[in-house]
Amino acid sequence: MTWVVLVVSGVLEAVWATALSASDGFKKVVPTIVFVAGMALSMVGLGYAMTGIPVGTAYAVWVGIGASLTVVLAIVRRQEAASFARIALVLGLVACVAGLKVVS
Repeated sequence: MTWVVLVVSGVLEAVWATALSASDGFKKVVPTIVFVAGMALSMVGLGYAMTGIPVGTAYAVWVGIGASLTVVLAIVRRQEAASFARIALVLGLVACVAGLKVVS
């Protein structure tokens, strides 16, 4: 169960990071609310996951999921360019996160 919560928390990290960008410096209300709620839920989930997963592994997986999904969302929303190198590096990050799960 802790791994499921950790994955959901990682997804919420991508949500709050994307909402932070969309908030335009906290000038837009809805993205700001999504940012605050997403960040709070993400942190609570990360804290819960750390009760059953070592802190280094949990944090690395959380950051890896969040960072990877944030890049993918930015590419899909055409805020960032997709290049072979960028995609390869994100896939490498995903492989590292999966590797941490395998060895845990």
